[in-house]
Amino acid sequence: MTYLVTDNCIKCKHTDCVSVCPVDCFYEADNFLAINPDECIDCGVCVPECPEDAIVADYELQPETREKWDEINRRVSDWNVNIVDQIDPLADHKEFSGLPNKYETFGIIPSSILPMNR
Repeated sequence: MTYLVTDNCIKCKHTDCVSVCPVDCFYEADNFLAINPDECIDCGVCVPECPEDAIVADYELQPETREKWDEINRRVSDWNVNIVDQIDPLADHKEFSGLPNKYETFGIIPSSILPMNR
């Protein structure tokens, strides 16, 4: 079992979860956070910290949805932009809080600090 960050995080990107993670398994894109499923120790301390309810145990998701978010979390983690400190959420996060189907609408934007985006 692992935890995955899902659609509710997109365009909000609260980082309360990052500050409690004992193994620093969070990675970031410009508009999303991800958990590296291979680094997550399944402790669940991040879940109650997320004000958007974006973090879920993989077993709580339907198989197709689980595969989708596992792949997205792995892809973002592969960009190697590890985040270990809490920062402010995106400036317009309130506008996007609770909006459905954000992945289909906005996608995941790679971090602007990636070498290819400099």
